[in-house]
Parts: sequence; structure tokens; C-alpha cells
Amino acid sequence: MHVCRGICRRLVRWLSIAATGVLAAGCGRQYVVLHPAGPVAASELHLIETASIAMGVVILFVLGLFAVTVVRFRERRDGSGPYAPAWNGSRRLEALLFAVPLLIVAFLAVPTVSQTFALDRLPPGRHDLVVDVTSFDYKWLFLYPRQRIATVNYVDIPVHTPVLFELTADSPMNTFWVPQLGGMEYAMPGRVLPLYLEAGRSGAYAGRSANFSGVGFAHMVFTVHALSPGRFGRWAAAVRRISPPLTMAGYRGLLAAGEAPRASFSSYPPEAFPRTSHGFTLQGGMYESR
Repeated sequence: MHVCRGICRRLVRWLSIAATGVLAAGCGRQYVVLHPAGPVAASELHLIETASIAMGVVILFVLGLFAVTVVRFRERRDGSGPYAPAWNGSRRLEALLFAVPLLIVAFLAVPTVSQTFALDRLPPGRHDLVVDVTSFDYKWLFLYPRQRIATVNYVDIPVHTPVLFELTADSPMNTFWVPQLGGMEYAMPGRVLPLYLEAGRSGAYAGRSANFSGVGFAHMVFTVHALSPGRFGRWAAAVRRISPPLTMAGYRGLLAAGEAPRASFSSYPPEAFPRTSHGFTLQGGMYESR
């Protein structure tokens, strides 16, 4: 009995520590993955919560069985203890061992697959903004093909507007990630890969590369400013009117390894972004609507 009590105390102690860590993780606003600011990120957080619930049920079930085993089959003072399993050839037990994992996998797979395919389609009739993104060593270049403007290390988008980010790289492979707006996608040399994001409210959202790419990896950061449609239009007009053009010489300067400050450009050379995609594109004809 003394051994059993000691085990139970340790179990309760570790469960308390684990529960405190899990609950505290969602308290601070710095845990941006847990504070979505758009429909894409919200749907992905829902998948995380669903998976966490499934895993929590399994963990609690296993811990419950462990507690029952410790109490029921512990050694008595007289050295005896009940141990008479009749598992050999038990059809019921075999069915249970196959059915429970199958149900858990289905519980996780069905919403994950359906949501993945849902996020692979832009909302119908809402092809409002395309942003071409190129990662360099160690900076980000954003091109607006419809507005014909460009920015470095920051990108402005209108709220409540699906944005198609077309991603490539002229450097080691990186990942484009804005945690509060959605999941990440690779930026790969020689490829153009799509990522659909949308901001549900105005604000500034931190973005970065989540793929180690060299000594300047820590500086592969950018900011997404979500503005009202009116403010976004005025900002784009001001960039076209005030900012200098991005020349080929300036573009080649961005190719050089090193950091770069934030900048805006009123135009850019057509050669600044490849026009051929890889084929892993969002459904809905976005590439035809440029």
C-alpha cells in the first residue's frame, strides 16, 4: 500500500505540472498560434484543438487503466495478488484493440482532410489581391502585380480579403509563415508555390521564415499590416506617387547576402519574379485571373 501511495503521489504531481504548463501556454498574447486573426488560422487552430482533445482522451484513458492496474493488481501484505487474465482468444478484446485506434484515426483524419481541401480553394468570386513573394539572403521582397508596386521586409494587405501569396526563392529554401493568419508554405528556388491567407481584423502581424537558411536566419522576419480597404488603396497610391522605382541594379543588390531595411518601390522590372508556377496551385483559377 505504501508503494501504491507513493506512485499515486508522483502521478498526481506530474499531472499537475503538465496541466499547469498546458493552461499557461495559452495565457500570453505572445503565443500567437493560439490567437488567430483570420479565418484560415482559426480553422487550423480548430484542427489543433480537435487533435489535442483526441490525444487527451487517449492519455486519460491510459492513465486511468494504469491507476486501476496499480490498485487492483498490487501486491498484498501476504504476498498474494489477483492475476488471472483470460485474454487468449478473446474476440471482444481483439475487436476493441482494433476498433479504438481506428475510431481515433478517423476522428482526426476526417476533419483534417476536409479542412485541408477547403483551404486549397479560394472563396468563389473573391480574387482580390495577389502578392508575389521572393526570399533572399536574408530579406523578403513583396511584389504587387496588379498595383505594380513592391516592398521589402513588410507587406500591406486589406482586411476581409483573400490574399494569394505566390512564393519563390532566390536563396536557400525558406518557409513563409505568419502564425496569426495561417500555416506556413515553402519558398523554393525554381518553384512558385501558393498560400492563401486572410486577415479578419486590422493590425500588425509578425511573419518570419521557419526554415533555417544560414547565419542570417534570425533576420528573416517581416511584418504584415492589415488595413481597411480604403487605407490600403491610399497606401498603394502613395507608394506609386512617392517611392522610387526598383531597378535591375537595385534588384541585383537585393540578391547579395545580407540584411536590408524596410523599403517601398513605385515599380519593379518584370524579370523580378518568375511567371511559371510549379503546378501545386490553389484551385479556382487564380493564376488565370492575374
